[in-house]
Amino acid sequence: MSNAYTQLKQRLDAGEILVLDGATGTELQRRGAPMDQAAWCGPATLHNDDLLTEIHSDYIRAGSDVITANTFASSRLMLGPAGYADRVGEINLRAVEAALRAREQTGTTDRVAVAGSLSHMVPVAAGSATVDATKVPSNAEVSDAFYELANILRDAGVDHIMLEMMYNPVRAKLALEAALSTGLPVWFGMSARRASDGGVITFDALEEVAIATIAGLIPAQGVDVTGFMHTGAEVVSEALTAARPYFAGPLMAYPDSGYFEMPDWRFVDTIEPNRLQEFFTDWMQQGVQLIGGCCGLTITHVEAAVRARAGRVS
Repeated sequence: MSNAYTQLKQRLDAGEILVLDGATGTELQRRGAPMDQAAWCGPATLHNDDLLTEIHSDYIRAGSDVITANTFASSRLMLGPAGYADRVGEINLRAVEAALRAREQTGTTDRVAVAGSLSHMVPVAAGSATVDATKVPSNAEVSDAFYELANILRDAGVDHIMLEMMYNPVRAKLALEAALSTGLPVWFGMSARRASDGGVITFDALEEVAIATIAGLIPAQGVDVTGFMHTGAEVVSEALTAARPYFAGPLMAYPDSGYFEMPDWRFVDTIEPNRLQEFFTDWMQQGVQLIGGCCGLTITHVEAAVRARAGRVS
């Protein structure tokens, strides 16, 4: 376990509030990096190393205790169909190096943890946020890709694996197995949405999956943190309540704002930082210890998280 992660874990065990970063992929887009038509933000790493380091550094200076490498859409499942099958290792290594470089340049090597993102993203239909059911790989291909990425992230030097946007029971289980196999600490990030009856279920658009189905995958040992990301702020609290019976450790909340139309994020009706600060305050009262943002959210939203934490301390 790295020194940075050891200190982070000690802070969590002491009941402290930690601040996550904001979006990486959508922030690349917002700052001018083109998104790939088939693989979204993964290939952008190849031509934007310096921009990635700048983004990570900005989040650190804003107060983030954790930054996440731009590897959400960088498994072979996404890069292969986009024509980057022979560059999976290179793309992910450079993404991690950009994050590590930001930590070094800001002098926070012993304080800020670098997470390696591992999602179960598979090809998405153009102009939508919905999985292209005709292009979903076999379970064996999915598992192999997850083990490959998990090992790349470990060898590249991340402090822990951040499982992001877990909502499909089969792929979530395979991602969890791959992450745990590395021996690194694992965080389990789920995603939720409203069901047709108004209840809260997982993000899966192809079927209605109960939160319990995904939260129930969390093992008794090996996962240090769980919570919700890529989830509207108004849904997070109910989702956390549904998941809490399955996990007794620290909870995290890092919502998104706007919406995805492959390959671009639409920055529409993005939540104001002050309004998000109110949500952060409510979530901390609910027992959440890690707050931040994902798709569509920026430096100003991380600063809102820092203000919310300061308000709780005072």
